[in-house]
Amino acid sequence: MSLVWRYYKQRFELGEATPFGLMVLSIEELRTLATNLRIEGLNSQQIADELSLSQDTIAWLLTGENENHPKDVRIGWRTIGVKPGRIAAIGAIMGDVVEEEMGLGETDTVVGISINGIAFGHEVARMIDSEMTVYRTTDSGNGKGSLSNKYGQVAGKRVVIVDDVLSSGVTMSRTIKAIRESGGEVGLVVVLVNKTTRNEIDGVPLRGIIRAVAV
Repeated sequence: MSLVWRYYKQRFELGEATPFGLMVLSIEELRTLATNLRIEGLNSQQIADELSLSQDTIAWLLTGENENHPKDVRIGWRTIGVKPGRIAAIGAIMGDVVEEEMGLGETDTVVGISINGIAFGHEVARMIDSEMTVYRTTDSGNGKGSLSNKYGQVAGKRVVIVDDVLSSGVTMSRTIKAIRESGGEVGLVVVLVNKTTRNEIDGVPLRGIIRAVAV
């Protein structure tokens, strides 16, 4: 059982959370969660994935500062994630966007970014009948990682990248760079939630199913 889920369970038992999601009430609670996840061995990028916050926000939480709060929006999609059928439904929407932007049959490989982009990437690839592979982030954090050789290839292929949330875009930029260095052509980035005002990243069109921007 993950630390976040244990925390959620305790809050649910106290009546401070609903079956549909965790209600985080304060910055201090997020800081406690982030700190405990760090103690469990997660790096800042993995903590950001777990809490659906930007790496800048995680770095701020871990410093213990109370000023210079970075702008951010916390995204929770656990209601989707608990059921494979719901993930498939979102994947179908993403796949429809891919075919709208890229054209029918024009995508060779879908790249899902670990860890949260893998399930969505798998469903997109299944829907459009393309190959699928994974960009694995490393323990060093800051978006560093590599493309897996166990699945589809990107060399000489037209590629779509799929992830759950785009925050700072650091991991996405590194993924695009890795694909290009491997000989692939990145035609589109699709995310469940785009937390920025950007419509492209590193020259690649960016489509979010939902846009959530701090105001």
